Amino acid sequence: MSDAKQNLAITLFSELLTLDQLARMSIARVLPKGMELSHFSVLNHLAHANGEKSPGQLARSFHLTRGAMTNTLSKLEWAGWVHVRPDWDDARKKLVSISPAGIAARDAAIAAIAPIISDAVDSVGEEKVRATLPVLRDLRIKLNED
Repeated sequence: MSDAKQNLAITLFSELLTLDQLARMSIARVLPKGMELSHFSVLNHLAHANGEKSPGQLARSFHLTRGAMTNTLSKLEWAGWVHVRPDWDDARKKLVSISPAGIAARDAAIAAIAPIISDAVDSVGEEKVRATLPVLRDLRIKLNED
């Protein structure tokens, strides 16, 4: 790899990592009381899921260990935001679904986050953001393959 190409790659990933940190900090600051970014992520995933998910499926989706996902799900269940039930076909497994309270909490989080994201898009410009999305999606797909 040439030095110029390597510098481009390093600069790109430096920007992505810094953006990730800043976005997480901005979003975490406005989430509803008691909600962490990991909670929002799982609730948002379940809100778009067709049906229930197992803790293992959720762990794989978020590239987490089962233990880390179990910890997050325990907190979400305690808050009343998800329902966790046994899998009737396989008693060793559990299934998770978002509760009505979880949908309300996710919607409240979206309402709090939306102005921050909209302002960022407005500042950068919709055309630039639209042009960037395919590149980011391609990078995500490539990194997910590795």
